Amino acid sequence: MIDASTFLRRALLADAIFSGVAAAGFTFGASAFASLFNLPEALLRETGLFLIAYTALVGWLASRASIARSLVLLVVVGNAAWTVGSIALLFSGAVSPNLAGELMVVAQAIATGVFAELQYVGLRKSGHVVTA
Repeated sequence: MIDASTFLRRALLADAIFSGVAAAGFTFGASAFASLFNLPEALLRETGLFLIAYTALVGWLASRASIARSLVLLVVVGNAAWTVGSIALLFSGAVSPNLAGELMVVAQAIATGVFAELQYVGLRKSGHVVTA
């Protein structure tokens, strides 16, 4: 367990807010976003559904004074993997987004990478809790 620094808790909260907005948009607006970005509706809806659970986890972590270090590392690694996976999706040929879709995927990949970095820095700023 770690004593979560204010920096870490704010980075987690920002991630939860960003992910929550994306979750709502992709879950309930998948059809509109599919047309706008030329991305598969099912991909967007399933991404939104995943982000609902992710938002709940990260929001819960942000609300804790003491956090399991392993859970924070899971979030950091998950965000880094999401960043790499998003860019890989564009190069894979599995989807054919229009320019707006490509920009959206790249922008959210960059944002997710920034969250990973901020959370890692916050983790390093956090103190260790001694359990008895």
